[in-house]
Amino acid sequence: MTDQWMAACGLDCEECSIRRIPFDRRAADECTRWFRNMGWLEEGEGVSEIIDRGMYCNGCKGDRSIHWSVSADGDVECWILDCCVDRRGLESCAACVDFPCDRLTEWSKQNAEYSGAYARLQRISREDAPA
Repeated sequence: MTDQWMAACGLDCEECSIRRIPFDRRAADECTRWFRNMGWLEEGEGVSEIIDRGMYCNGCKGDRSIHWSVSADGDVECWILDCCVDRRGLESCAACVDFPCDRLTEWSKQNAEYSGAYARLQRISREDAPA
């Protein structure tokens, strides 16, 4: 994983299906099924509608007009992106003076992927700490 594809929360976005929609057929098919199940796409809609509507992502550091967590009215729905990048101007939570905060700690307990992201942020925070 490169730093370019690490999300503010520590997730590895490089292999993320939502990011890969425009250039990876398998990821696009997977996301199309998921988006239909969630009610975000109608039956018969597919990849072209996903791309036209900007329902894919270029990572937290990418173009916000094509980011999964930005609503139609332009508000950021990802609380971590909002707190870390928008309000604090940081690259990741590891750079925050409040790291690790209670909310991020609780978030990390939701699943193994979030737990791994949290561990990644802890490692980065330790590496960047003054000697």
